[in-house]
Amino acid sequence: MKLGFIGLGQMGVGMAANLVKAGHAVTVYNRSAAKAGPLVALGADAAATIADACRGDAVITMLADDPALDHASFDENGIVASLAPGALHISCSTISVALSGRLDDAHRACGQHFVSAPVFGRPDAAAAAKLAVAAAGCAEALDMARPVFDAIGQKTFLFGDHAPAANLVKLCGNFLIANVIEALGEAVALAGKGGVDRHAFVDLLTSTLFSAPVYRTYGGLIADRKFEPAGFAATLGLKDVRLALAAAETLEVPMPIASLLRDRFLALLAQGGAQLDWSAISTLALKDSGQS
Repeated sequence: MKLGFIGLGQMGVGMAANLVKAGHAVTVYNRSAAKAGPLVALGADAAATIADACRGDAVITMLADDPALDHASFDENGIVASLAPGALHISCSTISVALSGRLDDAHRACGQHFVSAPVFGRPDAAAAAKLAVAAAGCAEALDMARPVFDAIGQKTFLFGDHAPAANLVKLCGNFLIANVIEALGEAVALAGKGGVDRHAFVDLLTSTLFSAPVYRTYGGLIADRKFEPAGFAATLGLKDVRLALAAAETLEVPMPIASLLRDRFLALLAQGGAQLDWSAISTLALKDSGQS
């Protein structure tokens, strides 16, 4: 396929590289143009503008938040204005349910296709094409997107023809991951204050009852207290919890734990932890218990 890829952050660069390796003709765009260099060396073309990345069969976006994707999509020379009728926009960003709905409506009005396809996995999974893709959109658009999903991920999960459903799934998933991080932080703080070695404790947990990847990944980071460089920054964790709460308010679903998590992320940011990995909220339980 002839593809455009917009957004070469820690996740996007690995995803775009795998599309090139899979044999697609990929044109990449990033606001900081220097990030395109390694991909050009792999065989990608560099676009000077967003519009230049929208000349093919599909464009994939992997941007940090709603404002970034809103600007890229709805600017005068943005994605909606630049895609040809029948072409496809695949949004892999973690964004609000509301923005996903706006994008779906706008692309339909222009005779274009839209698929929401947020991904689960950290940068190492993106580089290894081991992402899990949660996708939603009309059947024709999902069929068009299948070669992209096959190149970037190990499995694709479909959630129907209503694109925002995939974004809701992603927000629920990230809410659960944040729960795991907070709970692990509290448990490690309690065990540690009682004299238990934190590495031995986490090894027991992740080798027995809690052997799922999320516990292994974040249990290791918490035990090692390794929060830099951030695989997923605390600012993004706060953003995702806020988006989950916004969706919950719209749907009239109380989420008291999400409100607590929002405050935990705010506390971490207030203490200078904005650029740390979001698993650094685990350090708050240590501080609350008088440990360092």
